[in-house]
Amino acid sequence: MVLMDAVKALVLGGIEGLTEFLPVSSTGHLLLIGHFLGFESKGKTFEVLIQLGAILAILLVYARKILSIIMGLGHDPRARRFVLAVLLAFLPAAIIGAFAHSFIKAVLFDPLIVCTTLIAGGLVLLAVQDLAPKPRYEDAMDFPLGMALKIGLFQCLAMVPGVSRSGATIVSAMLMGADKRAAAEFSFFLAMPTMAGAFAYDLFKNYKLLEFNDVMLIGIGFAAAFVSGLIVVRGFLTFVSKHGFGFFAWWRIVVGVLGLAGLYLLG
Repeated sequence: MVLMDAVKALVLGGIEGLTEFLPVSSTGHLLLIGHFLGFESKGKTFEVLIQLGAILAILLVYARKILSIIMGLGHDPRARRFVLAVLLAFLPAAIIGAFAHSFIKAVLFDPLIVCTTLIAGGLVLLAVQDLAPKPRYEDAMDFPLGMALKIGLFQCLAMVPGVSRSGATIVSAMLMGADKRAAAEFSFFLAMPTMAGAFAYDLFKNYKLLEFNDVMLIGIGFAAAFVSGLIVVRGFLTFVSKHGFGFFAWWRIVVGVLGLAGLYLLG
């Protein structure tokens, strides 16, 4: 394993964990920064498989609440409905992702598309803070099943790199009456089956391509994603409750514009 490749994997893993749960598109950042770093992974597996680190980070942060929900499934209708809501929201991405997996990686994993969708998504985030109705749901466990399914449909937009899975789910939840914190928390819970499913499916499709060096780089990226994801998840809900999403909207726009400039100047 070349030392420089290990450093690049460490950097990209840190970026994955930093951006996965923010409405800025982790995959978009990985593809864009990986392009300028000259980092290429076989079948784009690195970018997908290191998400497991971020999954484990959120599982650790929410371990107590997850355990409480599991323990309540036998006697608490609210817990059962919440689990069903998350599964319903996960279903559209599972179906579409399975059928469109090859097309998405072959066609949409493109730096120019990423830059364009980053800027467009930033503008949407700025608009949504003014368009969102007065919140009716202050707890993610109270989202109706129909609302959860609609959030899941919006999540499918994030199959286009740069859109942002968390951004699509948070924006759609807010437009349907969720407050900022509840929308972000539902996005966290929805990330668990969605990202775990993407990891398992991508590994199944591409494990034959992976050599020892690839596995080592994925391991480094995984560890970095876990540590940085742990830091972000702990503070994100508090930040958005106080400050909203304006910061992340401008983050997206700046990164998108810089990416376009870099593509024009450097190729």
